[in-house]
Amino acid sequence: MIASPSSQLSGAGGPVILLGSGETAPSAQKIFHQIFATLADRGEKVRLAILETPAGFEPNSGYVAEQVALFVKKRLQNFAPAVTIIPARKRGTAYSPDDPALAAQLHDASVIFMGPGSPTYAVRQLRQSLVWETARACQRQGAALMLSSAATLAASRWTLPVYEIYKAGADLYWQPGLDFFADFGLSLLLVSHWNNSDGGATFDTSRCYIGQERFAALLDMIPDPPSAYTLVGLDENTALTLDPDARLCTVIGVGEITVIRQGETLRYAAGEEFPVQKLGDFQPLQGPAAIDSQLWQTVATAREDAARARAALPQPDAQVLTLLDLRAAARADQNWAESDQLRTEIARLGWRVLDTATEQQLEPL
Repeated sequence: MIASPSSQLSGAGGPVILLGSGETAPSAQKIFHQIFATLADRGEKVRLAILETPAGFEPNSGYVAEQVALFVKKRLQNFAPAVTIIPARKRGTAYSPDDPALAAQLHDASVIFMGPGSPTYAVRQLRQSLVWETARACQRQGAALMLSSAATLAASRWTLPVYEIYKAGADLYWQPGLDFFADFGLSLLLVSHWNNSDGGATFDTSRCYIGQERFAALLDMIPDPPSAYTLVGLDENTALTLDPDARLCTVIGVGEITVIRQGETLRYAAGEEFPVQKLGDFQPLQGPAAIDSQLWQTVATAREDAARARAALPQPDAQVLTLLDLRAAARADQNWAESDQLRTEIARLGWRVLDTATEQQLEPL
């Protein structure tokens, strides 16, 4: 089957994926694979944009992002992902999250990723920034938004200052977060590294290194009443995927997702699904609600132009399609030698074969 040209999706937006940690751990391959396969099934090529922002204060923030890029290119090479690293590191510098040129690199992304670093730093640099508002618009227009570790914390209604408390000894406090899910009617308190055990038997480092005792004290300090928010604890190497159109949440990885709402605690293991209403009164938005209308149109135009350009690419002829069908039959018979030979023949005719979980796709070399 040949993938159809990409187009802007309608509906409530692309999936949102929250990882507790482990974006380059072996278990992350399954998480990325599921997201990439979903894109492939709807005819989307993987165009991954990696934002450096959460680690932008570190001299090696580029290296941190590059490790994610290398992981994806190596472990998920069958999807032939096109990866762009966006150095939106710090406001007031040459790499500002308010730089239109950096924000423009998000326009055609099918997946936007942010990961490790400092959650409070990420909030300071991204709040109402051009890059963050563009990312929000892209997600609403169909791109997947993938957040891990510090970026997950930053997207929360209230952000846990883990660096300041755990490493610098600050008194317990909360900082307002990016509150990403407020647009969807959800007030979520997101806590990554929920089951961390680095402290071993002598030091409780669960609840993102804070420990259960101090975390309980922190909950008493939240300005909102407990009935006004839902706490979502994400185990390490575990992801929660929220599909706005299906209004469904899915757990992927090796651990659990803990949901605490209105005094009720629910735990969902890897492979389980649950309705998004378990997180609160979910209200999917249509169009540019809560996003600047001019920015929304800029993103929409750029995505549509890119889709038209891809649709205008060369199409495979009958010979290539016949070889592709023969390769599908060889793969069904587990004749891997013949499958590889047919892949080579197809490449000689100018086409690369991309294998997904459900189909073969072609792209011109």
